[in-house]
Amino acid sequence: QVQVVESGGGLVQAGGSLRLSCTVSGLTFADVNMGWFRQAPGKEREGVLCIKWSGLITSYSDSVKGRFTISRDNAKNTLYLQMNSLKVEDTAMYYCAAGLDCRSGATPYWGQGTQVTVSS
Repeated sequence: QVQVVESGGGLVQAGGSLRLSCTVSGLTFADVNMGWFRQAPGKEREGVLCIKWSGLITSYSDSVKGRFTISRDNAKNTLYLQMNSLKVEDTAMYYCAAGLDCRSGATPYWGQGTQVTVSS
């Protein structure tokens, strides 16, 4: 059984930073692509960043370029999203995706989400 668990969300002021983590069990983490998605209230879920098993990174959103960084620690079965210079419009539920196709975004395994709220 695959389990995907996010952590690290919270309330932060605009301009601040947060680091999200996602731990995965039940699959060979080093062999799968991993990604972050987000969904703001009233909006559809959108892709943020994807990192392949090889380390190749795909960005889905121009709005986070230069501010968000995705990384993985295969030894810890953990995915990270470092978010800097946060903006109010980054407020959303952030979801970890495991085993996804970075090109299409099709994802077999999702976490429950962690809330990020950025105040002005």
